[in-house]
Formats: sequence, structure tokens, C-alpha cells
Amino acid sequence: MGTRKRLVSSSTSEPSSSSNPQQTTQPNNPQQQQQSPDPPIAPPKWGFLLKLSLFSIPYFYLIYFHFSIDSELRRSIIINAGLSLAGFFVTVRMIPVASRYVLKRNLFGYDINKKGTLQGNVKVPESLGIVVGIVFLVVAILFQYFNFTADSNWLVEYNAALACICFMTLLGFVDDVLDVPWRVKLVLPSIAALPLLMAYAGHTTIVIPKPLVPHIGIEILDLGWIYKLYMGLLAVFCTNSINIHAGLNGLEVGQTVVITYAILIHNIMQIGASTDPEYKLAHAFSIYLVQPLLATSLALLSYNWYPSSVFVGDTYTYFAGMTMAVVGILGHFSETLLIFFLPQVLNFLLSLPQLSGYIPCPRHRLPRFDPQTGLLTGTNDGTLVNFFLRNLGPKSEKSLCIYLLIFQGIACCFCFLLRYLLAGWYK
Repeated sequence: MGTRKRLVSSSTSEPSSSSNPQQTTQPNNPQQQQQSPDPPIAPPKWGFLLKLSLFSIPYFYLIYFHFSIDSELRRSIIINAGLSLAGFFVTVRMIPVASRYVLKRNLFGYDINKKGTLQGNVKVPESLGIVVGIVFLVVAILFQYFNFTADSNWLVEYNAALACICFMTLLGFVDDVLDVPWRVKLVLPSIAALPLLMAYAGHTTIVIPKPLVPHIGIEILDLGWIYKLYMGLLAVFCTNSINIHAGLNGLEVGQTVVITYAILIHNIMQIGASTDPEYKLAHAFSIYLVQPLLATSLALLSYNWYPSSVFVGDTYTYFAGMTMAVVGILGHFSETLLIFFLPQVLNFLLSLPQLSGYIPCPRHRLPRFDPQTGLLTGTNDGTLVNFFLRNLGPKSEKSLCIYLLIFQGIACCFCFLLRYLLAGWYK
């Protein structure tokens, strides 16, 4: 998370309820000291959400008209969508409430990309991803009542997935409060993935691509414990890749929204095209977790979109990354998920020289902001944000974020095209 400059509370700092840095106090007459409460955050951007809601039309068209989906399975998806919608409104309502509490605890930051302007001096509440994580978990737990029975084969893995997500949310919030170093951040997802790795009872085999079968001599390869190691590494990558592809208002949540929408479309297409009941259930399992993630993330995006009135914190990036890793693993489409994460892969490769210490790595690898023009200029830091600015020229923060999210969408479309072109030949 690089878009803010965090202020930590101390015993000598001014009270968290005071929002006026120029306010003076009178030590000799403490009863006359006045404290002005922090102003409420800006309301959600409903117009922006209304435009995004149009993307739900193709999704529900696929469910109801394009594919012939079993009525019981469709019913479970719609119930989950209804609960997710309720979670959306709860999240919208709870974010302002949580904002007041985190401001009281001095858990806020200043937007570095607005430094030198009036907005750069505004306290922005931090770590509001905790609200999204809590509401998501409540929705996911309540859904068990409508879909799973006590003897369901998927119930153990479903609860293991929720345990991983809950664990990662907690560790993300700890990171926001304690500001742990990067070498520790890399270990946190490995710890959070343990419940899933221990409870996973699915196959550990991979299908050999057809062009390689004549050379290898087998069609199915059992990886054993190596497959579980791959699962753990995928969780580490997904959580940290969302976390380092950041620095702009709306970028962290925006990329999550784009990827989760692509995951939903992919799952519905696989359910509609398959005749294997177990294969359908695996992708339905993914939908049951991704729909609440998309709904609660949209609620957060309504506050985090430019100009942001809240910061999501490492809590959200870890939570979102772990959720997508879990659905990719248990839905058995980790290869597709990695192509959806193509911008994050490119950002990681650009960041690798600095993250490995080969090139000096500053704390905030952000572009330079010019308060006179309101534009961002790229630096030599190895991030996709700076790469875009170096090649496209100075951009406003909002337009740059839109460019990056369009690129995210193009990567997802490329994945669908690649699957279509390679269908029947690759696997």
C-alpha cells in the first residue's frame, strides 16, 4: 500500500478527536480547550456504482438464458447473490461507522499523491478493508444454512477456505497496525493458507498438455506434496501481488472487481458447458465465495474511488488475494487465474530487482505528483504504475487508474480468447 503516509499514535501526539492541526490550546485553562471532531467521510459514489451494475446483465443472461443450468444449482447461485446484495448494503452502511472508530484510534493517513493540495492535508481513515472482510465472512457463513448439509462433501473444504480468509484478514489488520517489514509480509500468506492445505482432500494430479503426451508418455501426472506446495505458493503470490500493485485511489479494489467479475463469467461458462456433476460443483463452489467478494468490494470501491475518502489497507489486499487464491485452488482453475493476474505478474517482474535488493527500494515507489498541474509523472521505480506513466506521459490519478483497470480487463479477455483457441488442442 503506497498511496498514503501513515500517522501512528503516540503518547505525545494530539488527541485523535482533534482534526485541526492549527488549533491552539491553553494549558492554564484546560476547560476552555476546544476539540473539533473529524468531519464525516464523503458519501458513496452511487452514480459510479450504477454504471458498474450494468456489467451484471451479461452475467445473469448467461445464468438464465444462454446456458441450461440445473434448477437446484441455479437456485443456490441466486440465493448466494441475494445474500451478497444484502452484504453490499451492510458494507456501505458500516464503512462510515468504522471510519469514525479508526480515526479515534489515530489509524489514518494522508494521500501522498495529493501532497501540496488541500486534499493532501485531509485525514483519510485507514484499514477499512476490515469491514469488507467481516461482512464477507458473515455472508459466507450464513449461506451454509441454505446450501450445505452436515454430510456434504464440500463442507470441510468450504470451512477450511473461510478459515484461511479469516486468518489472512486478521494478519492483514495486524500488518496495518504494526506495519511489519516486507520479509514478514511474504510469510504471512503461508501461515494463513495452512487450514486449506491441511484440510485439502482433492486430487493432486495435473493433466499433461496433449502436445507433450507423446514425449512424456503419460496423460496424468500425480504431483503429491508438490501440488500442495504449489497451492501455498499461489496463495503467497495472489495476496502479495494485489498488495504491491497499488498506489492509486481505487486501484487495489478496482483490480479485484475486474478479476472477480472475470472469475464469475468463467465459472458460469464452465458450468454451462460441462456434463460432469463434480466439475460443476467445483465451479459453483467458486461462485459461492466470489459473489460476496464482488458485492462487498463494490461497496468499498464506492468510497475508495477517486477522490478516495477511505484507504483499504493491507487488510483488504490480503483478504482479496487470499479469497481469489482459494477459489482458484478449490475450483481447479489456477492456470486460468494466473492469466487473469497477468498485470500483477508483470508488475511483480518489474518489481523483482527492487524487492530482491539488487536495486535500492524506497519505502513508497510512487510516481511524482505536481500540485501545479495535478498530474503524476513516472519515476524509475519498477512498478506497472510508473511503467505506464513513462510510456504514456503525465496523467491524472483518476485517468491513470482507469488505464490500468482497462489493461486488467484486456488481460482477462485475453485469457478467455486463449482458452477458446487452445480448447481441444492443449488439454
